[in-house]
Amino acid sequence: MPGLDTRSRDHRHIADNHRVKAVLGPTNTGKTHLAIERLLAHSSGIIGFPLRLLARENYDRMVAAKGVRQVALITGEEKIVPDGARYFSCTVEAMPLDRACEFVAVDEIQLCADPDRGHFFTERLLHARGLVETMFLGAETIRPLLARLIPGAQIETRPRLSQLVYAGAAKLTKLPPRSAVVAFSAAEVYAIAELIRRRRGGCAVVMGRLSPRTRNAQVALYQDKEVDYLVATDAIGMGLNMDVDHVGFAGLGKFDGARPRRLSAAEVAQIAGRAGRGMRDGSFGTTAACPELPDEIAEAVQAHRFDPIEQIFWRNSDLDLSGPDALLASLLATPKHPGLTTGREASDLQTLDSLSREAEIRDLARGRRATRLLWEACQIPDFRKLGDDSHTRLCARVFGHVVRDGRLPPAWIETQINALDRADGDIDTLMQRLSGVRVCSYIAARGDWLEDASAWQDRARAVEDLLSDALHERLTARFVDRRAAMLIRRLDDAEGREMLSAVTGRGEVVVEGHSVGHVAGFLFQPDPLAVGVEKRLVLRAARRALREEMPRRVQALCGAPDGSFALAGDGRLLCWNGAPAARLRPGPSVLRPMVDVLDSEFLDGAARERVRARLQAWLDGHVAATLAPLFAANAGAQSDPGLRGLLHRLTEAGGLVPGPSAWLPPMSRAALKAIGVKAGRHALFMPALLRPGPAALRALLLALRDGGAVPPLPHPGAVSLPRDAEGGQGLAQLGWVAAGPVWLRLDIAEKISADIAHRTRRRDSALPSDLASRLSVRAELLPAVLRGLDVRLRPPAPLAEGQFGPPAPAMMSMTRPQPLPAAQKPQSARALGPFAALAALRAGR
Repeated sequence: MPGLDTRSRDHRHIADNHRVKAVLGPTNTGKTHLAIERLLAHSSGIIGFPLRLLARENYDRMVAAKGVRQVALITGEEKIVPDGARYFSCTVEAMPLDRACEFVAVDEIQLCADPDRGHFFTERLLHARGLVETMFLGAETIRPLLARLIPGAQIETRPRLSQLVYAGAAKLTKLPPRSAVVAFSAAEVYAIAELIRRRRGGCAVVMGRLSPRTRNAQVALYQDKEVDYLVATDAIGMGLNMDVDHVGFAGLGKFDGARPRRLSAAEVAQIAGRAGRGMRDGSFGTTAACPELPDEIAEAVQAHRFDPIEQIFWRNSDLDLSGPDALLASLLATPKHPGLTTGREASDLQTLDSLSREAEIRDLARGRRATRLLWEACQIPDFRKLGDDSHTRLCARVFGHVVRDGRLPPAWIETQINALDRADGDIDTLMQRLSGVRVCSYIAARGDWLEDASAWQDRARAVEDLLSDALHERLTARFVDRRAAMLIRRLDDAEGREMLSAVTGRGEVVVEGHSVGHVAGFLFQPDPLAVGVEKRLVLRAARRALREEMPRRVQALCGAPDGSFALAGDGRLLCWNGAPAARLRPGPSVLRPMVDVLDSEFLDGAARERVRARLQAWLDGHVAATLAPLFAANAGAQSDPGLRGLLHRLTEAGGLVPGPSAWLPPMSRAALKAIGVKAGRHALFMPALLRPGPAALRALLLALRDGGAVPPLPHPGAVSLPRDAEGGQGLAQLGWVAAGPVWLRLDIAEKISADIAHRTRRRDSALPSDLASRLSVRAELLPAVLRGLDVRLRPPAPLAEGQFGPPAPAMMSMTRPQPLPAAQKPQSARALGPFAALAALRAGR
């Protein structure tokens, strides 16, 4: 080959150039499909791919066509080589070129221009040949240089099968379904994926650091339409064929391993070409904070016109293995042919340079065999990229064991793998462990370094599968909301058709198999985890699901027994089967509160009125049943005009009128007693309404009337409360009497007052010794409490000098009720009637 190195194999391949074919063109031209077909048409073949996951993907295709016993997979980390295998799917670096095969192909040959890996592709371009046919697949940009380097090669250009159109800039939230968003750092990928999850239900995530298993699981999420969006790094630019309609660039620059730089037009095209596969057209544009593409780049991508590659990267493969220094010198040799240049110093060369400076390593690396082992150890890939010397030390450890002992100790490789055999941790932790497992897999694939290498490969693969599955779960949990994604898709698809929905017995609303919330009464409560866009989706789905459920519930409530209703909370809520259905408000009288049905978008006017009428009927019946003694007394007083006024006032007060009523004539008091009303020293009241149930309802009705809070009711067994007890003056309306520093329960106060009045009806009486306990107060508070009950205490007279015996008891007397002034004293019970005020007005004229 004119101008190339004069190594014998170069001359050997000169005659083979006429059997070399280059199939060039943009993405979606069917190049890889053609190469696989040609490979399988021969009796043997090797094809090299730029990525491990592509080698694995096409291995599966070849196995499907030829059977597992005839197909091998060879990558840095995996080796599946059945006896008698005739077809090999490999990464470019791992292609077994020592095997003679009829067909040899290399995919993405334009990567010869990659400064990090390009020398591997250049080596295959210059020297990899099939016995019958050789094929290089790639971009049109390498055509001029390939024609110069491989004279006589046939070059075929294939057109793209579909159109690729520039769509301009679009917000992330406005991207069409089946879009891929490309970012150039893990942080950007995570941020964009999180935003899409919140606004569009979720996305699949593809990055170069994912294992094939994780990548395939994420792609399956997208391909199976569980999500409509994909967020990826530029790793998707290499041969990943998915149903992408649009590619959005979240950035136009990346860090290439040495420095930040802008993407070239050819790189933009390689990534944008993922849109529109087969005969389906695709589009590309920018999104997020990325500005629009420059016009010249957009036009170049659409027309597939790019600047040709002017030089490719080369590294000498004719190595001098006489020693570390000679090896380094041969690796650093410069090319002598135009169009070839040296690339960046790769990690294997850096590791060799570092180790060759160590005296111990130099002592071990004597002779060709040892030097070759050192170079092979230095070529262990640095997948972890920790940024320290840990990878260099790992390579030194491997070289030391192999050169001294011939093998790596099983305990050492077991320790390395066991340290990674954990599925806990976050996404970044799991990806770092996967990088470590890839290093272990690479080492385990070296059958000359380990005893029972296949067993260690299986062990490393099992750990990789464990981590891959865990990583897929973490990615899905973080970036996919299956329910929201499903709702977006089904709500759009279901316009005009019914969605599968149901409401369970517990009120859970299920739409297309996903729970979207709960319905309680007539109120829908969305899942609390649904926020923002997802919450709106849930509400849309619930409206469809509850179209038939709500009329059924209205019918069920109207026919429900009284036992299914109850007052809840502070009593203002009326519940049906435990779910709030209405709220109470003041009515025309204290005993006639009204019902307002809680707002619900699922109830129209007619349904709301049916619900209101049923709830109002229950509430009226509940008040009538709980306060039955008061309603009975009202009915009994209708025949006695003298009692109607008293009962009217008692009813308006909710069954208790604080203040003395002892001035009533005995006949009226007896008539009141006959209908269950007691006219006592401290209040006019009905003892039956002091029980807990009626007392609670009275407190609620009075609070509704007065517009205040419902006071807390004292414990039913309480007799006295501190004067500063919660409830304040409202306790007087609820049946408590202010007595000095305490409140006394009304029935107890009446009973004690009546007893003292009876004892002191003729003269002062001794203070009973058990009076403090009966009032449930401390002894030192008793005088003040009695003063509040209008009882006077007279201290006992001291014993005269010379007298002995127990002390005399304190004496008590009851203050008699003062008669009302003549002008105020009512002549009869009618003075409390509804016409009392009118009579007073007439008398004053």
